[in-house]
Amino acid sequence: MAQSFTQEYFQIPSVTRAYTTACVLTTAAVQLEVITPFQLYFNPDLIIRRYQIWRLITNFLFFGSLGFSFLFNIIFLYRYCRMLEEGSFRGRTADFIFMFLFGGVLMTLFGLFANLFFLGQAFTIMLVYVWSRRNPYIRMNFFGLLNFQAPFLPWVLMGFSLLLGNSIVVDLLGIGVGHIYYFLEDVFPNQPGGRKLLITPELLRTVFDTPEEDPGYSPLTEDPAADLWQDRGADGEPHDQGQ
Repeated sequence: MAQSFTQEYFQIPSVTRAYTTACVLTTAAVQLEVITPFQLYFNPDLIIRRYQIWRLITNFLFFGSLGFSFLFNIIFLYRYCRMLEEGSFRGRTADFIFMFLFGGVLMTLFGLFANLFFLGQAFTIMLVYVWSRRNPYIRMNFFGLLNFQAPFLPWVLMGFSLLLGNSIVVDLLGIGVGHIYYFLEDVFPNQPGGRKLLITPELLRTVFDTPEEDPGYSPLTEDPAADLWQDRGADGEPHDQGQ
């Protein structure tokens, strides 16, 4: 059993595995009172004056105490981060990491004005937004209540967050940064007179891009029965993203 779990764990793409694990371990450390949220939250004054640089990263790793909100966010983070890494970013680890850096920097800058303390949820919404725009014809069923095309998913999540009584500022930030990345990467370069503005540094390519793909690599298999919703193709039939 333990060996099977270990094998499954290392089947997860590297970036998704690292980020999801960091989020889970950070939450566990808070629950065990090894650290407190006050040591993690985004505080420009402490970062600049007391050199607590780690806050630039840790505010993306904490999703709150264990509970429904944490599970909801971590499931979305894992699912859409993995599908992006196995889909449009497959074999392009450096580009994927550059998207992380680009999104993180923009959110941090906007966070200065929006007075936000934790940006992990916004980062998850950004991943969902980019995935949804790159898979516009997939039909989705949210909790068996709503049927819609994938590009509406971020807005459905924002509405759900509003129903739970949460602020939608974080969701809007994630959608906004996700759209900026999508426009600069997928839209503007294909327009007349457009060009690619987001260039992944060669250092990232040298470090993270491998020349050959692992022959034992196994993409995430969609299991509608295990999901919160079921992805469907444009024809209404179940859609397997692994194919």
